[in-house]
Amino acid sequence: MLYDANSLALSDTQQMWLVDRPIDIAVYVVIALVLRFVLHRAIDRATKERPGTEPRLLVPLKERLPAGVRDSVAAQRRAQRARTIGSVLKSVVSIATLTWCVLQILTVFSVNVAPLIASAGVVGVALGFGAQNLVRDFLTGMFMLLEDQYGVGDVIDVGEAVGTVESVGLRVTTIRDVNGTLWYCRNGEIVRVGNMSQGHAVAVVDMPVAHGAAISRATEVAAAAAAAATQDAAIEDAVLGEPEVLGVNSVTAAAVTLRLTVKVKPGKQWAVQRHLSQAILTAFDEHGIAAPVDALRTPAQ
Repeated sequence: MLYDANSLALSDTQQMWLVDRPIDIAVYVVIALVLRFVLHRAIDRATKERPGTEPRLLVPLKERLPAGVRDSVAAQRRAQRARTIGSVLKSVVSIATLTWCVLQILTVFSVNVAPLIASAGVVGVALGFGAQNLVRDFLTGMFMLLEDQYGVGDVIDVGEAVGTVESVGLRVTTIRDVNGTLWYCRNGEIVRVGNMSQGHAVAVVDMPVAHGAAISRATEVAAAAAAAATQDAAIEDAVLGEPEVLGVNSVTAAAVTLRLTVKVKPGKQWAVQRHLSQAILTAFDEHGIAAPVDALRTPAQ
């Protein structure tokens, strides 16, 4: 009987190691894989843009699309924003399910996971200190995406770089400036953002005239020329208000500068400025409004 009991005990141990525990491990792995698959599919569906609607993931989030932005640019901006946020959520889901699966497998082998969790916390803190710049870049990028501070197609000023946003990532934002240079800006290093493509913009035109010119006459000519120029087909759609001459903006030894402003669509201020400047310069020449260079000329001896 003693021999039979020992044989039975050995059989139970073998069954535990060869049958029970592998089954438990397989169950936990399958649950983790299924859970990860289901959550990833849900994230994909939430970030997928359907015709005529934005991704469901972005519905509760604030969006600051520029007024009058092209549909193609808006779609690209939404798609990139949803894709980036979705990739973050997928990574979080994968890490969470993997961690849960590993901890459950360790418990199957009767391993006390409490010290491991504590050690992982210490290691995480150490890694956080060592890679704090990287963590700051990711966190800043995440908040920029959630708040929609800027997106693809926006013209922004981040300090050293000014230009059009080509891509927005969790760690780096790429900006193409007017000279064609592509700037890679770390999100954690961006301390302030000036977005020139949200809401509306203002075209500012400074008009220098000679000290001897009649300022009131120059103001009337500039206002009339600007009002006529805003009706041109080239900029008519970009103008949102009537031009307003603010008067004398500055007085220097070389010239008196008048300033004119007009409310325009975002991103159109530079084209409108160039168009109005040309129209006002032509009107000044036609009405004999002296330019500063004329006053500086000296008669030939």
